[in-house]
Amino acid sequence: MSNPRSAKAVPESCHTAASTAAPVSARDNSLIVTGNPNVGKSVLFHVLTGRYATVSNYPGTTVMMSSGTAVINGSHVRVADTPGLNSLHAASEDEMVARDLLLDDQAAIIQVCDAKNLLRALTLTLELAEANARTVLVLNMMDEARERRMHLDVEGLQQRLGIPVAPMIATQRWGLDRLRGALPHASGCSARVTYPAAIEEALAKMEPIMPATLRARKALMLLWLAGDRSIADRIEPSVGADGLAALSQIAAEAQAIAPQPLSVVIAQARMQHAQQLVRQVMRVDAQRRAPWLERLGSLAMHPVWGLPVLAGVLALMYWLVGDLAAQHGVAFMEEIVFGRYLTPAMTWLAAHAVPWVWGRALLVGEYGLLTMALPYAFAIILPIVGMFFLCFGLLEDVGYLPRLAVMSNRFCALFGLNGKAVLPLVLGLGCDTMATMTCRILETRRDRLLVTLLLALGVPCSAQLAVILAMMAGQPPASLAIWIGVVLAVMVIIGRAAARLIPGETSPFLYEIPPLRRPKLSNVVVKTLGRMEWYIKEAVPLFFLGTLLLFLLDRLGALVWLRQLATPVVVSWLGLPAKATDALLVGFLRRDFGAAGLFALQRSGALTGIQTVVSLVTITLFVPCIAQYFMMVKEHGAKIATRIAAAVFLIAFVTGGVLMRALTALRVL
Repeated sequence: MSNPRSAKAVPESCHTAASTAAPVSARDNSLIVTGNPNVGKSVLFHVLTGRYATVSNYPGTTVMMSSGTAVINGSHVRVADTPGLNSLHAASEDEMVARDLLLDDQAAIIQVCDAKNLLRALTLTLELAEANARTVLVLNMMDEARERRMHLDVEGLQQRLGIPVAPMIATQRWGLDRLRGALPHASGCSARVTYPAAIEEALAKMEPIMPATLRARKALMLLWLAGDRSIADRIEPSVGADGLAALSQIAAEAQAIAPQPLSVVIAQARMQHAQQLVRQVMRVDAQRRAPWLERLGSLAMHPVWGLPVLAGVLALMYWLVGDLAAQHGVAFMEEIVFGRYLTPAMTWLAAHAVPWVWGRALLVGEYGLLTMALPYAFAIILPIVGMFFLCFGLLEDVGYLPRLAVMSNRFCALFGLNGKAVLPLVLGLGCDTMATMTCRILETRRDRLLVTLLLALGVPCSAQLAVILAMMAGQPPASLAIWIGVVLAVMVIIGRAAARLIPGETSPFLYEIPPLRRPKLSNVVVKTLGRMEWYIKEAVPLFFLGTLLLFLLDRLGALVWLRQLATPVVVSWLGLPAKATDALLVGFLRRDFGAAGLFALQRSGALTGIQTVVSLVTITLFVPCIAQYFMMVKEHGAKIATRIAAAVFLIAFVTGGVLMRALTALRVL
């Protein structure tokens, strides 16, 4: 049996239409897909509903729900795909989203688990049992379990849990019919955990206080004992302030006689029960030598050998994006498609169909919608971005990004962060806007705020990075080294300063490393096409808007005035040509549009080697685009978002000017 690719929903680069976030109401004809991170929930969601949620081989990146409709036994059923969680005791905002839905909704639950890691899944199953949730357990990735010589007694597990259990390979739709047949029989799990005396006595004391009508009553009592006070708002309407005080007193008394924190005692009891179940239903034969992919996966996060692997990955991406796409792809689109065919045709058509001079100038003039915005978007940016999306999709699908997080843990420690923060930062290379939302996977507000700042400061989005690599492809290697070194140095300096100013401590680095897998071509292609569709829908209209702005400013004579106004900064301080003002101006809308303007200047010979490096450092550290700014407002408030944007703007220009003077004095380039 071939090897399926495990998948996990990840927020697409700025809102894909295929996975619409929506609340799920408490209805009998609805299903909730839940489970641990990176077990194939979003693949199953797609199989059931036909709605595509981007899937990737790494955990912890879904922070919002997706909903769709499935046809089960002739009936239309609403299905929700939720962020992954390891326990109802939520440790981060994305887990809290899933936990609250599971506790609130009356829907049946499809718990998806990785058949290779049954122990972890069953601890969550036991928690769902305490919440009286109607559940169907899906044993996904059965072929990977068999490859590791794991044998599961599915019928025995079903009898011991008292719920339907469906073995499955979601990527191949194997087992789908059995799952569809099991869904109408979803029921509460009959397995019950026996807790130590301190916990059982505390539960007995809490029962008279907690109304029997309270949904998920036992689960809520255990969460309270474990120290989860985020459920206070859920309990207080039923027990009142005095009841909450009594519950806290009971928890304190139990803690006084417990040998460890109550959360640890409760988790250990569940783990012991789950271990007993696994011993009864799973047999593992002796394994041969680890597969080559497993050995390569270990090398990729080795403290020494991981560096050559990383260098190889970056070199390959640099060649594909910076050389193949930027040089040959852009040349073909710009010189052949547009230069030889489209631009002459559009110019001729405008000259014969548009009688007004200003109308022709708007369409095919120096700042024409058809001669500037269209070539920028489709001839310069699209070939580069398309190749970058393809490379990024491959890295996601094989599972390299979590290994990069491990490799980067020490680097993140410079900012007072851990390696888990690398995932939002890496996702920012796709889209900084959605990466800002993905910061919800981080456990503390301090970590979320620090990563949001770093995303706004020095992480270029896919389109911007692609153009930067294209501009660097024709420069000496020192140019790329200087750009990387300066941007990283600024991030380290600002990050360390911010880490000292923002109160709080970083959370420990606990992260699941998925197995390295062969990429699934169809998944990579669908993700690449989906991201290119997003680019066309979201970025291209802003290119037209920015070009229209330049056209109006030029017609009104304001563009010359702005260039003169910006001369002390752009020309005197940064040492760039006055024409670069246009690129920086539209960079306020989208940084990649600004980068495209700089790329056009470079191709025309208007930028020297030093000016190229200075302009790219400045545009990389430039203010976040409009969409990212509003996402920061949503996540942290207008006051913090505005402060971050203002600080980033100042840092960008100060760094650019200092770099210009340093490179000129040292004559490095």
